[in-house]
Amino acid sequence: MIIRLEDIHDILYAGKALKIDKKTMARVEACYDFLERFANDRIIYGINTGFGPMAQWRVEDDHLTELQYNIIRSHSTGAGEPLDDNDVLAAMIARVGSFLQARSGIHPDWIRLLQAFINKRIIPFIPRHGSVGASGDLVQLAHIALCMIGEGKVHYKGEWRPSAEVLKAESLKPASIHIREGLSATNGTSVMTGIAAVNHLHAARLLTVAIAAAVWMNEIAESYDDLMSEELNACRRHEGQQYVAMKMREMAEGSKRLQKREHALYDGGHKEHVFAKKVQAYYSLRCIPQIYGPICDTLSVAAQVIEEELNSASDNPIVDYEAKNVFHGGNFHGDYISLEEDKVKIALTRLTMTMERQLNYLFHDRINDAILPPFLNKGVLGLNYGMQACQFTATSTTAECQTLSMPNYVHSIPNNNDNQDIVSMGTNSALLCRQVIDNCYQVEAILLMALSQATDILGCKDELAQTTQNLYEQVRSCTDCRVEDKPFYEDIQRIVDMLKNLADFE
Repeated sequence: MIIRLEDIHDILYAGKALKIDKKTMARVEACYDFLERFANDRIIYGINTGFGPMAQWRVEDDHLTELQYNIIRSHSTGAGEPLDDNDVLAAMIARVGSFLQARSGIHPDWIRLLQAFINKRIIPFIPRHGSVGASGDLVQLAHIALCMIGEGKVHYKGEWRPSAEVLKAESLKPASIHIREGLSATNGTSVMTGIAAVNHLHAARLLTVAIAAAVWMNEIAESYDDLMSEELNACRRHEGQQYVAMKMREMAEGSKRLQKREHALYDGGHKEHVFAKKVQAYYSLRCIPQIYGPICDTLSVAAQVIEEELNSASDNPIVDYEAKNVFHGGNFHGDYISLEEDKVKIALTRLTMTMERQLNYLFHDRINDAILPPFLNKGVLGLNYGMQACQFTATSTTAECQTLSMPNYVHSIPNNNDNQDIVSMGTNSALLCRQVIDNCYQVEAILLMALSQATDILGCKDELAQTTQNLYEQVRSCTDCRVEDKPFYEDIQRIVDMLKNLADFE
């Protein structure tokens, strides 16, 4: 059984249930049965030893159950605001994906209970801070396990309630300890992977809308359309560039605003020494395939890594019932997710920077050759301000993205008596990436509002391609054309909400 990003999308946003096939569960049961036999007379980390740097101490048989409860309770030490419900849901899906590899030795009842939590939308309280991303997300996964054993609190039907109370209301039994469930439940990369999966769904949406906005920008500027031509972009062998150019051509289909260079400049009729219309547009309009192409490729690689992690056994030790052995190592190390999330946030910062420059083109009448009034002001110049102050917000937010883009992957701090002497900080990387995503939504919302205002000023809605007309209508369902000055902040938020809930935009 393979869990894909689209499965996470469908569970989170389409209300679908997580289903697990019997063949996969049979493998999980076989792994558990093997470990139960194998562990009888052997020393195995985390079953009859202490954890981390305390692994040198043997734990006597009459304390083995207590040992597993202890790691759950002692590691529930997170701090800060709780993670979003969707992040926790995705983390639990990622944990199921890890357990379904049948390499954790966990009792199948834990998977069934996690499945019930997901499908019944029982959301454990997981604080934002706590993971260093090696030994996985120990602290934050402990908060999930705490709720599974009937302790802690959960977000359920819009309220925070004691986990035991909700389990009883749903006729669910708290999870029991059998062999090593405490360690299995808390050890792995599932929280960072879950957040990364949600990040990817947002990032893909932001890029797709940004490509449409770039087409719309070039329609406003009446650019020459060869910037997106197949012939031009095929000369460069990057898949992302060619994909972006192809999407631009699709989205531009039917536009009456884009110009054909062969008709306007290759007809032999131009004798003037200074051309009234720019021969080539500014980079933020003309170089979209070259700028957004690497972003596209970055997201493509990130999607592959996230899906591989969703379907990997990411705890320790690894119980291989087929090889009849237990292997000790470091599959809990979160470097893969940490590095990818840093790359994604850098890519999205670049997206935000480009959109902010496009916004500057719309607002700056000397740059756009006065095809638009300063700051898209339809009122009285000097008395009214148009969208002038919206640029402050976009510029400020873009600057914050640039600061947040400092790689987090390289910030390892040894801890745990230096047992964890190099760590991934993967969950921090994913959360910082989320902040960049939220910022990117805000800048994209302002750009779309400005494009709509420019369209109304030029009276060119009916000349736009169908795709950009549709996007114009979506924006205009959230905000009106401005003449008199009034606040924008609620309009910006409405457009952000619209973008996050927009049906798949192609």
